[in-house]
Amino acid sequence: MKDYGSTPFVVNIDEAAKLNNNYRTALWTGQHFQVTLMSINAGEDIGLEVHPTTDQFIRIEEGQGLVQMGASKDRLDFQTMAYEDYAIMVPAGTWHNVTNTGNRPLKVYVIYAPPEHPFGTVHPTKAVAMASE
Repeated sequence: MKDYGSTPFVVNIDEAAKLNNNYRTALWTGQHFQVTLMSINAGEDIGLEVHPTTDQFIRIEEGQGLVQMGASKDRLDFQTMAYEDYAIMVPAGTWHNVTNTGNRPLKVYVIYAPPEHPFGTVHPTKAVAMASE
């Protein structure tokens, strides 16, 4: 897979998300939003983060996870479980994390508005992603 932005593009997003084995793959980066695919290993998490000016939409295509959000990284007072076909909306400025609580990779796609990662971003592992930030 590659970044197809910002040309017209149609994809079976469920299939693309399930086939992605990278921690993060930018699938489409446009001027106003971006779609990335993520695969989170069993027991691992996306990583606690905040995007001050970026709203996020996260959809689970396969697996399950604990969703945590809050006003600060030490006050994640919103917590709920999410499963296949669930969507998670993260407002800009909200600290958030998703932890894979299942026994297989958590397959998601994420929409960032505006784009969060450089065009063509591919992070094979979470360690590579953290090192690049």
